[in-house]
Amino acid sequence: METETAQPILSIRNLRIAFPGGAKPAVAVDNLSLDLYLGQVTALIGESGSGKSATILAILGLLPSGTLVSGEIDLGQGSLSFADEKALAGLRGRVVGTVFQDPLASLNPVLTIGEQIDEVFQAHRGLSWREARGESVALLGHVGLPDPEARAQDYAHQLSGGQRQRAAIAMALAGRPGVLLADEPTSALDPTVQAQILDLLLALVEEGTALLLVTHDLAFAAEAADRIAVIYAGRIVEHGPVAAVARNPIHPYTQALLAASLPFGESAAGELPGIPGRMPAPGEALPGCVFAPRCLYVREICRRAPPPVIALGEHEVACVLAAEKGTPAR
Repeated sequence: METETAQPILSIRNLRIAFPGGAKPAVAVDNLSLDLYLGQVTALIGESGSGKSATILAILGLLPSGTLVSGEIDLGQGSLSFADEKALAGLRGRVVGTVFQDPLASLNPVLTIGEQIDEVFQAHRGLSWREARGESVALLGHVGLPDPEARAQDYAHQLSGGQRQRAAIAMALAGRPGVLLADEPTSALDPTVQAQILDLLLALVEEGTALLLVTHDLAFAAEAADRIAVIYAGRIVEHGPVAAVARNPIHPYTQALLAASLPFGESAAGELPGIPGRMPAPGEALPGCVFAPRCLYVREICRRAPPPVIALGEHEVACVLAAEKGTPAR
């Protein structure tokens, strides 16, 4: 895939998301920074509840009313952090497209597939119905749906899981967005279809899209991504090129994720090793490293103070283990 361009198409700086309630707000994402580049795949990986989906919703401006959000989210067209709903609605689909885990949840059951994609072409590109339908059929063919004219007249329930996900990807692409957000796009599919959808997404990246791939599966991320950011309890704990993070992980959490991952496309023959313990609940205060209660290599200092972020070239790790190999990044 292409090397990084001079400027990211999407830049997130010091994102903090907290949900009000209880004695104090529950922090879901804490000081997250991330850049996306055209022609590259960036994977954001972590367990359920780690803050991945909250980050996606923050980019889209779809967090619940009353959520406390700070930091900057910049799409190269000014900050989205304080954009109003009208401005955000104009960006969704046209600048940022989204593919969710369950296409049935994102596809309207009472409209045909073609009608839903037509609406995107009409809203964001001002096409007539006839022009939009021609573009919709062409796009359904582009994402690999057989007999796209017939599929355009089908409803979501008439398609297989893989076909529905292809239709959802087509709808996400109809506005010609530069950024595509994919939230667990293959986890509900069988391994063969997973590989097909991954190939489709990577082909779109080769055409010049920036892809943020959200997943819990490090093996999947290693197969797809140029860069990987590992998030735990709302904080990025390891970040860098795929060759460093997926093949030479330093943070104990990343190592545990790798041990719990199957090679991409393979089915489990037995039980995979889990990670003992549990992730701290949002709002649960820990004085030191958030992973310390579950870490196999924990030291006393880990329980007392948050770890520094250490830079090993482009590879950044928030762990005292990395401090023995590099210098503080910030």
